[in-house]
Amino acid sequence: MSEFMRPLALDEVGAGVERRIAANAEERAALAARFDLRALDRLEAVLTALPAPGGVRVTGRVEAEAVQVCATSGEDVPARIDEPVELLFLHHLGEAGEEVELHEVDCDVLPIEGRSIDLGEAAAQTFGLALDPYPRADAETLAAARRRLISEEEAAEREAAQKAQANPFAVLKRNS
Repeated sequence: MSEFMRPLALDEVGAGVERRIAANAEERAALAARFDLRALDRLEAVLTALPAPGGVRVTGRVEAEAVQVCATSGEDVPARIDEPVELLFLHHLGEAGEEVELHEVDCDVLPIEGRSIDLGEAAAQTFGLALDPYPRADAETLAAARRRLISEEEAAEREAAQKAQANPFAVLKRNS
């Protein structure tokens, strides 16, 4: 089940229909979890559905503001998405077991399942594909993160000191 469902019944398409959709706070939280984001502050789309031979063509734009996690430092990385959408939903992509040959221009072809298409899921998938798979923080943020790093020796010393403080008999042992 999609976190951001906005079904458009096929009989609503007629000669063409435009939809403006936006994810609410609960949907954005679910999508942030799905796409492993720190936050998804905005996800909106303006999509136009037009009849096409064998299905429906959907065009428009998806816009979003999110916070990703830097792949190297774990710091926050703001992401602004402004992505065009061009999808073709078809009734018959091929029968079960039938081999379907896809060409480069066919990569944005999706099956129509039932009597509607889900514009919300189309927007969510477009958003997900537009995200940087390896986000990196800016140089200043990375430099600040590096300054907070400690060596393995320093980490071992800190751990030993914490263990000594946690054990009240450690002082007695050192003094004997």
